[in-house]
Amino acid sequence: MPASDATDRPEQPWNRRRLRSTNERLLLDRLRAAGAASRAQLARETGLSKPTVSSALAFLAAAGLVHEVGTHAPERGRTAVLYSPDPAAGHVLGVDIGRGWLRVAVADLDGTVVARSDVRNNARSSGALADLVVATSRQVVDGSGVEADEVVHAVVGTPGVYDEEQRRVRYAMHLPGWGRAGLFDRMRTELGVPLEVHNDANLAALGEYTYGVGAGSRLFAYILIGTGLGMGVVSEGRLFTGAHGLAGEIGFLPWPGQQKPERLEDVVSGVAVVEAARRFGMSGQLTAKAVFDTARQQHPAAVQAVRLEGERIAHTVAAAAAVLDPDLVVLGGGVGHSVDLLLRPVREHLRALTPLRPRIAPSRLGEDAVLLGAVATALGTARDVVFERRSAPA
Repeated sequence: MPASDATDRPEQPWNRRRLRSTNERLLLDRLRAAGAASRAQLARETGLSKPTVSSALAFLAAAGLVHEVGTHAPERGRTAVLYSPDPAAGHVLGVDIGRGWLRVAVADLDGTVVARSDVRNNARSSGALADLVVATSRQVVDGSGVEADEVVHAVVGTPGVYDEEQRRVRYAMHLPGWGRAGLFDRMRTELGVPLEVHNDANLAALGEYTYGVGAGSRLFAYILIGTGLGMGVVSEGRLFTGAHGLAGEIGFLPWPGQQKPERLEDVVSGVAVVEAARRFGMSGQLTAKAVFDTARQQHPAAVQAVRLEGERIAHTVAAAAAVLDPDLVVLGGGVGHSVDLLLRPVREHLRALTPLRPRIAPSRLGEDAVLLGAVATALGTARDVVFERRSAPA
């Protein structure tokens, strides 16, 4: 066909629809990023004409994607209606599977948690834990007032690394049997929701970047210290996972033990704190929290155990600083909750170990970091899904 014939052809309906969809998505993204705005303000900021903005907003409102949230009365001119994305247009499910606790939340498209449940993980098998995840998730959705089909995406955080090809989690040593193939396929089927699986430390890093102390950081490392040890790395707002999803598995780093070589996870964890406290003379039913609480009362054995943990965390931070050059290192997880006792020994030992000294800060999100990271990750997909569903031609 001659070029002139192609140029003279009338615009095809699908091209017009694509252009309208692009404009609608542009306005929706602007409203989500910078807050409520009027038609005139949106036209100025996007470069679209006022009629185009009015038409796109009318479509988005009819599709339930935006709604009116008030008015703005300028000193001169007419009162303007303000629009904002409708957070109830869809919902997501976030799940944090830990050795001690299972946390589940339903959130709207603004990321506001509308219902959640934290339950003890008393499951004695991988199958029982999968059942607990499904039952708790259903309970939270039922209690949220949200219809099940309005939950459009789910993200699960778990220790270990999910192998998509083999359909199983690897390296989750603290959850017996959790590496069995098909467990997450079963959860997807029973929940009836598209479900992603991610490493818990990675999600904690994303949660801290989105909602916590990591916001605005160019590159930061989140060190999750609890039953085990893991690290999530966020660079320019994006998670760095490596070639096989194993970046941040610092628990596998070697540690020179007195009797035999150990892994870093064996000496930097809640279990390691308890073992050190026992070696220094503490007895009875001990937990890492109990050791830290006792250290605050200046119990000599507990103080020694905490100081030793600080020294070992300093080695972890030194390794991260040498490889990554982060501007911030966040300490989180169960042990990270006691950063008030750990920061001083960590910084002292870090000065002796290396000239590289990134800023070290406690997690702002605490025990919710993984859960909120799961929510934030699910929102990235859910917003696209909801837009496609609601803007598709009837």
